[in-house]
Amino acid sequence: MESENIKCLIIGSGPAGYSAAIYAARAGLKPVMYQGLQPGGQLTITNDVENYPGYPEGINGPEMMEDFKKQATRFGTDIRYGIATDVDFSDQPLKVTIDDNLELTADTVIIATGASAKWLGLESEARLNGSGVSACAVCDGFFYRGLEVAIVGAGDTACEEASYLANLCAKVYMIIRRSEMRASSIMQERVKKNPKIEILWNTVTEEILGDTAVEAMRVKNAVTGEVEDIPVSGFFVAIGHDPNSKIFQKYLKHDEQGYLKTIPGTTQTNIDGVFACGDVQDNVYRQAVTAAGTGCMAALDAERYLVSKELH
Repeated sequence: MESENIKCLIIGSGPAGYSAAIYAARAGLKPVMYQGLQPGGQLTITNDVENYPGYPEGINGPEMMEDFKKQATRFGTDIRYGIATDVDFSDQPLKVTIDDNLELTADTVIIATGASAKWLGLESEARLNGSGVSACAVCDGFFYRGLEVAIVGAGDTACEEASYLANLCAKVYMIIRRSEMRASSIMQERVKKNPKIEILWNTVTEEILGDTAVEAMRVKNAVTGEVEDIPVSGFFVAIGHDPNSKIFQKYLKHDEQGYLKTIPGTTQTNIDGVFACGDVQDNVYRQAVTAAGTGCMAALDAERYLVSKELH
């Protein structure tokens, strides 16, 4: 197996990873980034981004991530294709295996692998993703102000996003597959009392209708068997996220969902020299701008660590 030693290794290439790369490169850490399964992260499947500072007219998600990449490259980041398939954080230097055949050793590792939204698994959901289908109401709800939309989910996040959408949209259908929610009592009461939210109990989504954009949803009542097509312009999925942290969990502390734990106020994990930033350690905000902020923090934390160990 080939081997290579790196001062600062960045795993993942969304806003967190690229921001870490920009700061690390400017600090002279000669960062090497492996882009992972989804180069550019979740924003590459987002058509319009209007809430990131610096783009007053908005920007296409893939174009925005290309800007991030160009900036990281400009300062000397070595950006490579490849997937981290294994790690060994039991000792220094840290070891990371890429694509099962390249073993890297690193003085510092910045984990920016993000999280993946859970989906219903419908063909139409995938086809219309970014054209009316979204997994982030805060990101995309603005585009549907004054229109009727639907949201799937029964937890606190779904309730929060339904309430958020109700402030913007004419009506929100909340699709619950059972006769009860798993959200906290206070969140349930909030959506039940909102006159703009209609809860469809015991209901499952059979299809999302529309050729090039969402036009309606086909839902089925699990009790009566009744099938109904309901016109909507947006369809939001809020059934959770999976942090892309599996290969790190043997060594790094994480919560029950798999989100990596960091020391409050830092990006430092429980292993010296290993830092986590972006959605892989954030189950609350999950925004591009917050991910970029923690990417900056990770690079600064890595630089300080290297100085303290007289490695920089």
